[in-house]
Amino acid sequence: MDWIGNAVGRRLVSYLTEEIRDRPEIAYDPARLRETLEVGDVILIAGRSRVAGVIRRMTSSVWSHAVLYVGDMLDVYAPDGERHTLVEMELGIGCASAPLSKYATEHIRICRPFDLDLCEREQVARFCILRLGYEYDVKNVLDLLRYCTPIPLVSARLRRRMLSLGSGLPTRAICSSLIARAFERVRYPILPRVETIADHGERREILHIRHDSLYMPRDFDISPYFEIVKPALVRGFDYRKVEWAERRVRARDARSQPAE
Repeated sequence: MDWIGNAVGRRLVSYLTEEIRDRPEIAYDPARLRETLEVGDVILIAGRSRVAGVIRRMTSSVWSHAVLYVGDMLDVYAPDGERHTLVEMELGIGCASAPLSKYATEHIRICRPFDLDLCEREQVARFCILRLGYEYDVKNVLDLLRYCTPIPLVSARLRRRMLSLGSGLPTRAICSSLIARAFERVRYPILPRVETIADHGERREILHIRHDSLYMPRDFDISPYFEIVKPALVRGFDYRKVEWAERRVRARDARSQPAE
């Protein structure tokens, strides 16, 4: 009976990953994007598939997917010769690498961990690289759905405690939990639970790292410890030099008018 389950699973994955939206109006120039990124950057993607829409609604966020930029740490190339610089956990595929061009035309956001040195950022990248080939944790997606769905008379904290956190297998993960686990290795916070304690008459904040399976793509966006990097602004932006279509039309009309 396993072949029946596998066949149904493949059809379901194919249905969920089918793109149903047009390309976004906002996209970065691939060359500018490549120049902007640094090892350890988290790239959030809005996505255009059915499952992306479900995740966005489930998490009340525009972001449905997260990938990690690893730069030139991978010696893997696409058929056209482009180097793989991304590591991601993708539904139906698992943990795999990909070239930057895969998401060059998508609506994305770059989240950069603040003040991590190159050695620490490479540690984060290496953690994900060593997980290439791991399977996607479908059970974790179901758990997140249960966590995000309001239950009458049950608080969010209690819903967290009621969760069975993913499959429990170390070789299974989802996109955000894999990256969260990588940052946990260097003890870098994303959205920790904050506890205020009294210490010798002074109030101090103690951070508690949440279980990595509870992280979602949006958490890197709203984290107070990640910078939002916009490629259009990195090399400077002068709004005075923006070429507006209206100005071009007016200039063309002015040239076409006969001289009096």
